[in-house]
Amino acid sequence: MTGFKPALPYTTPLMLLVPQYHTVKGVLVKSYLEISKGIRFNGSFRTYGGTEAEKNGVYSVLDTASIETWYRPDIQGECRVVLVQTGAVYEVIGEPENVHMRNQYLKFKVQRVKGGV
Repeated sequence: MTGFKPALPYTTPLMLLVPQYHTVKGVLVKSYLEISKGIRFNGSFRTYGGTEAEKNGVYSVLDTASIETWYRPDIQGECRVVLVQTGAVYEVIGEPENVHMRNQYLKFKVQRVKGGV
C-alpha cells in the first residue's frame, strides 16, 4: 500500500469554529463562537478560483477551497474554518476524509460563507 504524502506543507494558520446548539421557543438553533475564541490549527489551503453557477437566471461564483491537515476528530461536517490572514469564513462541505482511516491526516473541502456570519 502506498502511503499518503501531503501535497503542501501545513503552514497556513486556520481557526476552527465548532457549532453550539441551543433551543429557542422549541426550535434547535445553531450558532458559532466569535472568531477569536476558535481553535487554532495549521493546514494547507488551496483555492480553485471559484466555481461558477447559474440558478434561476442569477450568475454567481462560489469560492471553494481544499484543506489538508493533521487528523482532528473535532473537525466535522457542520464546522466552519476561518482563514486567519484574511478573516474569510468557510463552511466544511460534506464530511472530512480520514485518509486511509489511520487517524493521521484529514482532507476536506470548504465553501466561503458570505453575508451575515
